[in-house]
Amino acid sequence: MSHDMGPCNETLREFERLIAEGRSNPWTGPLRTGVDLGTANIVLAVVDGEDRPVAGATYPSTVVRDGVVVDYMGAVRAVTRLKAQLEDQLGTGLDAAGCAIPPGIVSGSVKAIGNVVEAAGFRLTSTVDEPTAAARVLDIRDGAVVDVGGGTTGISILRDGRVVCVDDEPTGGTHMTLVLAGFHGCSIQEAEEMKRDPAQEHSVFPVIKPVVEKMAAIVKRCLAKYPVDTVYVVGGACCFTEFETVFQKYLEVPVVKPAAPLLVTPLGIAMNCTK
Repeated sequence: MSHDMGPCNETLREFERLIAEGRSNPWTGPLRTGVDLGTANIVLAVVDGEDRPVAGATYPSTVVRDGVVVDYMGAVRAVTRLKAQLEDQLGTGLDAAGCAIPPGIVSGSVKAIGNVVEAAGFRLTSTVDEPTAAARVLDIRDGAVVDVGGGTTGISILRDGRVVCVDDEPTGGTHMTLVLAGFHGCSIQEAEEMKRDPAQEHSVFPVIKPVVEKMAAIVKRCLAKYPVDTVYVVGGACCFTEFETVFQKYLEVPVVKPAAPLLVTPLGIAMNCTK
């Protein structure tokens, strides 16, 4: 059975407010930063010694594709700018940072992501796979965590707090955009804006539903080997209101989506950052 998501959702909504309002919380202990180099967004999350969110910032990203840094200097510039913005806001320097990778990417790509974090002026102290980072925020010990990003769908299966299986497939929000662009005969940029506009969701979701079902099929393959009672979905591409309904129907197990699903993984990266 899924556990009480109340405290987790409260934390995520607070973090979402901090970013939206450009403000920070008072903190105790050392500050740690999570750097999430996503396909669609770069997110920096700052937590204190008690794992409470202190501040955060986001920037639309085109520097990473499917877990691979395709514009190294652009990535360094973006992270450097976000770091400076947060340091100015907090009135203190940010030192230790962690990063995350989609499960199963090649070691060269892992190194490139770490290099971006270090080139931006951080001391890199941890690298974790994205769904495992999300599990830290959700505070779950059993179940499947599915991180639906811009380029990939990543899965971590946990038993008694231990990761027993990770998988990653190249199907994500970018594929939704491509399907929309093809359907409407419009540009990628126009399709992306359409996808992100909540007012158009009623006309967008039926078009991209097959992509969501493909994501569910990827997860179902994992669950065939490692059955779970609950699936937790996070990531920007699962923000549609009907997303978990489609997943649940396909997987035939309860599917839970936390508040602010885009921000779960960055916050988890910061929490996993060692001092």
